[in-house]
Amino acid sequence: MSETERGRGPDADDAAEAAGSPSLDLGTGPNVTAEYPLKVEGLHKSFGGITAVDGASFEVERGSLTGLIGPNGAGKSTTFNLITGMLKPDSGTVTFNGEDVTGMKPHRIANRGMVRTFQIARELGDMTVLENMMLAPQAQQGEALWRSVTPGVRDDVIRQEEELLERVWEVLDFFDIDHIAEEYAGNLSGGQRKLLEMARALLTDPDMLLLDEPFAGVNPTLEKRLLDHIHELRGQGYTFLLVEHDMDLIMENCEHVIVLHQGRVLTEGAPEEVKANEDVIEAYLGGNV
Repeated sequence: MSETERGRGPDADDAAEAAGSPSLDLGTGPNVTAEYPLKVEGLHKSFGGITAVDGASFEVERGSLTGLIGPNGAGKSTTFNLITGMLKPDSGTVTFNGEDVTGMKPHRIANRGMVRTFQIARELGDMTVLENMMLAPQAQQGEALWRSVTPGVRDDVIRQEEELLERVWEVLDFFDIDHIAEEYAGNLSGGQRKLLEMARALLTDPDMLLLDEPFAGVNPTLEKRLLDHIHELRGQGYTFLLVEHDMDLIMENCEHVIVLHQGRVLTEGAPEEVKANEDVIEAYLGGNV
């Protein structure tokens, strides 16, 4: 499917992106054919005299669950921030679905289908779970005040909100958090917040999800639930890039692993290959696996 067909053309402004309603089909997933939707080439980023990312280059295969690992200070979070527009690289490029998105603003990258979550969930605590979810879908006609108050046009706004509400309940049910829909998000446990953040990200109609330590602070029961959802979505065609410190979790769930060390890609490959790599053992695993 082309960028124009998705409504994510590189020249579309925010007003144009708000003209229609995106769709979410948990049964089919994304419909984009590029084999490697994300390509990172030669990324560099320094802060003062400290180099955080030093020429990192890698690709993420469509439909894969790819792990990005490395010791503290390896540049994982900075790399995530460079990919998603939170930071601008000093040099290098980020290509998503064939389009150069290097340095593009985060919301424009998200509008093109690459959405991230954060290590610390960023829910709106004074709003309910349901209200948090209703904010996520793109292209809501009610965001324009004149549409909400103009006779005739307002009927379209109401109709779209009803459709969005149905989608929201479907996703809440998918993530098993429909029973806390009326709870204030600020009252949720850490694991429930992670479920909410991933559910909200899915409502943006993404092609690819970048998850920054989604299991940090999550109890084993909710961790398993999150993993089950990730694997189910991956089976539907969604692509995941996952930063996680739990080595066993990465090795047991990712089919491809990228190892960062001092801002560079030390090695990458299948989990067993990475675990057996002597450079990884020395630099990251402290001499044992």
